[in-house]
Amino acid sequence: MSVIEQYARVHIVTDEDPLLESHGAVPVVLRYDPEHDPRHVRVDLPGARPLEWVVDRDLLEHGLKAPVDSGGVRVWPCGRVQAVVEFHTGQGHSVVEFDTKTLSRFLRLTHVAKAEPVPH
Repeated sequence: MSVIEQYARVHIVTDEDPLLESHGAVPVVLRYDPEHDPRHVRVDLPGARPLEWVVDRDLLEHGLKAPVDSGGVRVWPCGRVQAVVEFHTGQGHSVVEFDTKTLSRFLRLTHVAKAEPVPH
C-alpha cells in the first residue's frame, strides 16, 4: 500500500502562532499512510515554521455531513462547499477551513488505498 498525498489550499485562524494565521488561502498537504497509521490523516503546513495536525480519518469523514468532535478536534460542514476542522492543543486553538470537494476526493482515495487486493 502506498502513501496518499494531496495538496489543498485552506484558510487558517489560530492563536497558536500569529505568523501562521492566513489572510488568504495557504497550501497544506493532506497525507494518509495506510501501512503505518490507518486511522489518521495528517494535515501538514509546510514552510519556515512547519506544523502538523493529526485528525481521525472517520471523524473527518463524518464531519463532512454533520458536526462531530473527539479529543480536542471538531469537524463540521460550513455551508455546501466548505468544511471546518478545529484543533485544540496545549499551545492554543486553530481553525482550518477546507473545500469540501477536496476533502471528499482525498478521503475516497484513502479508502481505495486501504482496500485489500481481491484474491484470484
